[in-house]
Amino acid sequence: MTWWCSARGGPWDWSWQAYPGVWLLVAAIAGAYFWQRRGLAMDPGARRHTPYFLFGVLVLWLAADWPLGPLGAGYLASVHTVQWLLFSMVAPPLLLTGLPPAMLRSWLARPWRRHLARFVARPLVAFVVFNVVLVATHLPAAVDLLVVSQLGSFAMDMAWLGAGLLFWWQVLGPLPELNPMPYPGRIVFLLANVFIPTVPAAFLTFADYPIYGVYELAPRVTALSAIHDQQLAGLTMKIVGGLWIFGTASVLFFRWYRDEEGAESPVPRRARG
Repeated sequence: MTWWCSARGGPWDWSWQAYPGVWLLVAAIAGAYFWQRRGLAMDPGARRHTPYFLFGVLVLWLAADWPLGPLGAGYLASVHTVQWLLFSMVAPPLLLTGLPPAMLRSWLARPWRRHLARFVARPLVAFVVFNVVLVATHLPAAVDLLVVSQLGSFAMDMAWLGAGLLFWWQVLGPLPELNPMPYPGRIVFLLANVFIPTVPAAFLTFADYPIYGVYELAPRVTALSAIHDQQLAGLTMKIVGGLWIFGTASVLFFRWYRDEEGAESPVPRRARG
């Protein structure tokens, strides 16, 4: 049974393909969320977070299931890059925003979990993990080795998701007790992560020949040749990924400015009767 998307080598014909592993993973994530949320039924803020989490789960589903899943695994490097963006850049902030603080605190009730969370919440750890995963999963040897098997393709997708969660934890800082960075630190962290993705993006964009055997030898799905598809992948990683980071940094800047303005504004005195 084909339970996860992987490179199959056959011609692409747009016929729908079932991937039960994707459905099971999505259902498990959503089910675990609602199981944990049942204890927060009296928390009025819990429901406010739910749409974000469900939207994040939907993004994961779209990224992993047909047609993006098989297209990215075995046919188009450009779709593979779109998957990376969805798994690493779009779904993680939605999932983290969708977790009520009370739920996160319940997960960290045990000391070993709290110590682990304090370690992974360090910006340097997140920076290293995110960029190592990014570069490693875009090396030709890794891509050609992993995407041809269901287990390898699944491992790559989950590595993207895990690294993305670490990355966006630094940006969102959902728990004050874990000493999140102030807004200036978050902005610097975001901008520091603009440069390393330029390396694989540059290789994809400016290489004179296809660097991934699996996409070079795959039957063509569109009019794009393998090298043009690879160039589109590099431009997508650089431009779309960069705009996403710069856009998020801009939002954080205006939030910082608003908080600073609120802190400096004098509190009006009550009129004396």
